[in-house]
Amino acid sequence: SRTKRLGMMLNSSRNRSHLALIDVKDFDPREVTVMVKDGKVTVLAEHKEERNTAVAKTCNYRKFMKEFNLPPGVSEDDVTYSL
Repeated sequence: SRTKRLGMMLNSSRNRSHLALIDVKDFDPREVTVMVKDGKVTVLAEHKEERNTAVAKTCNYRKFMKEFNLPPGVSEDDVTYSL
């Protein structure tokens, strides 16, 4: 399963060049925020879309958050990310 594959990738990353792969493909890069604080990495993505028609107003809202601890020995200053 996808979860099992991701878990295997995280456990086998010994060189620390790749720590995690997080799927945010349904979000625009401007909607994604990555924060590193107190030994934790937080990935937050939010999308809000409103549509007005002559009959009704609709709103679509999605939010995703993933937080995980940095491995021992990894400095917050060494964390990088790309989308």
